[in-house]
Amino acid sequence: MGSEDFSYVLENVPGAFVFLGACPSDRDPATAPYNHSPRRSSTIRCCPTAPRSTPSWRSSGCRPDMRAWVVERPGPMATRPLRLVERERPEPGPGEVLVKVEACGVCRTDLHLAEGDLEPRRPRTSPGHQVVGRVEGTGERVGVAWLRSTCGTCRYCLRGMENLCPRSAYTGWDADGGYAEYVVAPADYVYPLPGDRPAVELAPLLCAGIIGYRALARCELPAGGRLGIYGFGASAHLTAQAAIAQGAAVHVVTRSASARALALELGAASARDETGDGPPEPLDAAILFAPVGELVPPALEALDRGGTLAVAGIHLTDVPVLNYERHLFQERTLRSVTANTRADGRAYLELALAHPPRVTTVTYPFEEAGRALDDLAAGRVNGAAVLIMG
Repeated sequence: MGSEDFSYVLENVPGAFVFLGACPSDRDPATAPYNHSPRRSSTIRCCPTAPRSTPSWRSSGCRPDMRAWVVERPGPMATRPLRLVERERPEPGPGEVLVKVEACGVCRTDLHLAEGDLEPRRPRTSPGHQVVGRVEGTGERVGVAWLRSTCGTCRYCLRGMENLCPRSAYTGWDADGGYAEYVVAPADYVYPLPGDRPAVELAPLLCAGIIGYRALARCELPAGGRLGIYGFGASAHLTAQAAIAQGAAVHVVTRSASARALALELGAASARDETGDGPPEPLDAAILFAPVGELVPPALEALDRGGTLAVAGIHLTDVPVLNYERHLFQERTLRSVTANTRADGRAYLELALAHPPRVTTVTYPFEEAGRALDDLAAGRVNGAAVLIMG
């Protein structure tokens, strides 16, 4: 419907519904407040006459608005798929909390959503699932992560594998995420965070750290073993530190010279380019963080007998044909990593807060979310990218 029942009128009487702009000449129509925004002067007649005893937006009928980045049209970053808009501030429902965002990590999954590698599940979604903020009304510091909800009753949930729940939902994909001034999340799925740690250091822990923690478990690295890491971004640089702390020898393979330098600085035993000869010794386990299917065969070939390669990304380009003898024989294993459970999140955060890793970040103002994803796509981010609210 265009407005109310006018579309039914047009089924019987010829006519047209025309939207007329009302944007001041000094404002950009693409980002100007909508007609019923409290930021637009002279259009709201109801707010000033609201009863003095109930001055909230609920009584006046005018919900405060906020700024948010949305995926307007998925496509390559050169097409500018993100758009900064003003929209109504979300209102928490039963069992939910409203979180005022302090910082939000920039994940490769956000890039996949923006570019269309992940099919959008709803129009004009705000990405972002590494959110640090404070609960409105209580001021409690919390983190909002990728896993937003599960059914709690399916066979996967009941056996502790809620990450495989068929009805699971995800922040920044099924619901709006942290590329916004406020975000709503189910209270049972947020993580308490300390109030005295910088938000920029906490944000990457909520996905990069948690998914790396699960990937490290999935690759079954033996104590004191030899671990290969392919791709060295936000998640990899945290995972490498966890493995090294456990006594592992970590060998990094990545195209970025600055990432190789960071890996060696953090204690990696070696760091080589993707086009080189690979790790200098057979590996007991490996994790593929880069979303590049062509790296699967050489990563499998670099495994020692009985080794496991875990693919940590939500998206992977096509994997070339595998040769059984070279890539899989001698009980080498290829397995995926699918999201995480809340138990993973709690265990990793407890570990990371007790023994803080070195979190290498590149920060961006909230208004430059597009540039952050541009840099991530081009490999210009050394460590983790984080959006900072003003």
